Amino acid sequence: MSALWPGFLLLLLLIPLLIAAYLWMLRRRRRFAVRYSSLSLVREALPRANWRRHVPFALFLLALTSLIIALIRPVAIVSVPTSQTTIILALDVSRSMCSTDIAPNRLVAAKAAAVSFIDRQRPGTQIGVVAFAGYAELVQPPTTDPEVLEDAVNGLLTGSRTAIGSGILRSIDAIAEVDPNVAPSTPANSTAPKPPPVPKGTYAPDIIVLLTDGASNAGPLPVAAARQAADRGVRVYTIGFGTARGAEMPNCNPGVQGREPSFGDPQFGGGQGFRGGGFRRGIDEETLKQVAALTDGKYYSAESASELADVFNSLPTSLITKTETTEISVAFAALGALLAVIAVTLSLLRHPLP
Repeated sequence: MSALWPGFLLLLLLIPLLIAAYLWMLRRRRRFAVRYSSLSLVREALPRANWRRHVPFALFLLALTSLIIALIRPVAIVSVPTSQTTIILALDVSRSMCSTDIAPNRLVAAKAAAVSFIDRQRPGTQIGVVAFAGYAELVQPPTTDPEVLEDAVNGLLTGSRTAIGSGILRSIDAIAEVDPNVAPSTPANSTAPKPPPVPKGTYAPDIIVLLTDGASNAGPLPVAAARQAADRGVRVYTIGFGTARGAEMPNCNPGVQGREPSFGDPQFGGGQGFRGGGFRRGIDEETLKQVAALTDGKYYSAESASELADVFNSLPTSLITKTETTEISVAFAALGALLAVIAVTLSLLRHPLP
């Protein structure tokens, strides 16, 4: 919990001063009472273990404390369900996705899983498609039309290299175009002021699902891009796709038949020929895990078409919540007023007005 006007917390210093004044009045009253000769008055002046007479004053102090807290305007971050959800599918289309270790090839299996994922979403869920190889491109802006989305996914073609960071940044921009509360990404060399990070634990009602079979070898660093997503409250769920053994990698892009890359060419991610750098299956899993952790997302691994389908099924998209900052000063004001009424009532019952 935070406060909009924390300076008013200084008023809490009144509490110990009031307690000191109350104790002083009690002692002064006793000294005044013993001046009388009546034994009944003397007995009345003697200290008694009657804690009930202090209850009204204690309730008054609690009421004053609650009202001071209301005055500082406390706010709390709460999660609420949202029907305005945007999901960006950021799909790796580097040429290693042509690898046939997952039949008929990785790209076809990824397309089928993505199409199935689109079909299962609730009506009204906006989905966009970003494809990245050496650079990232928004293939389909967020839409609720599943047929348009399926056509966009099925029409994906491959390219050279793997720019995971570019895929994340382009996905952020796609979300920013439909959600005014999410700022666009900031280029690394930009001198423009960066948007302030959202409070920790605050999330936008938008997520990025990033699938790749390789390691980033172009564009900005994935972790740097993930920090921008985290600053905007956008969670990134990463998927590492491919097997440890790899396979032959014919060119599955009909537009470049006859110019297929040689198997094991280091400029393409994934596959048997891309185990360099200590990456299992050619996938930089450590970076993908960092990206997910930085944004409070999750990393998934899939080595077959069925595992990939299971991963898409387990993505937390059935109920996406957004966080809102809500002022709760009314609750403290109401509590303070209630305690004050109880304190006055008990005081009148003990010492009725003449």
